[in-house]
Amino acid sequence: MQVERGEATAACICEQGVKAIFIRHDVTDESGWVAALDLTIKQFGGLDIFVNNAAIEQTCMIADVKFADVQKLIAINVTGMIIGHKHAIRAMRPGGPAGNGGSIINLSSVSGLIGTPALGVYTASKGAVRLFSKSAAIECDRLGYGIRVNSIYPGLVDTDMGNKLIDDFVGLGVIMDRADAQQQMLAGYPIGRTGVPVDIANAALFLASDLSSWIAGTEIVVDGGMTST
Repeated sequence: MQVERGEATAACICEQGVKAIFIRHDVTDESGWVAALDLTIKQFGGLDIFVNNAAIEQTCMIADVKFADVQKLIAINVTGMIIGHKHAIRAMRPGGPAGNGGSIINLSSVSGLIGTPALGVYTASKGAVRLFSKSAAIECDRLGYGIRVNSIYPGLVDTDMGNKLIDDFVGLGVIMDRADAQQQMLAGYPIGRTGVPVDIANAALFLASDLSSWIAGTEIVVDGGMTST
C-alpha cells in the first residue's frame, strides 16, 4: 500500500514538471540509509533538505505493553531517526558528497511534549526526537557544518494514522465513542478545527527555506493551539 502511494506521489510530482523519485526504504536498515542517500545525491546533484518523518504508533496501557512491540517502535521512531542523521550529516557537512550544509527537519508530536494515556511508549519515542534534535542542532552548529536541525510537533491530524488512533482509544475505553472523540478534539483545539496534512507540510517548508536561516534547535508546534490551553 505505501509503495503504491509513494510511486503515485512521485508520478504526480513529475507530471507537474518537477523531478521526483520514489525509493522503498526501511529506516531500521543502516545500509538502506546509505543506498537511499547515495541515490538521492546522484539523481539530484546534492542534498539540501532532509526530513525524518517515518514513525509508527502503538496504543496500549503501560501494564500491558509487549517487549517486542516496544523494540519495534523504538527501532523505527528513534533508532532509525538517529541513523538517518548520521548519514545525512556525513553527506551534508563540508567535505561530504553534498557538502553545502542544509536543513534537517524532524517530525516529533505533541505527544513528545505532554503525556497521553495509552500512548506511553509512543510519547517516550517522540520525547527522544525532541531532545535528540536539540543535541544534533548544537553539535552541527558548534562544528560549523552549516546544517540547521529543527523539529515539528503536530497535533492530531486527519490522516489514516490519526483516525486509527481515535479508533484505538475507543477500543481501549480512553474515549467513549467516535462522537465523543470528535467533540473532545474540537474542544481541545482553540483554533476551531482539526489539522490537515498541509498544515504540517507548510511548517516543514518554512524550516526547509532560507526564511528560517537563523532558526536552529527549535520546536514548531502545529496543533491548533491545543498545548497552549
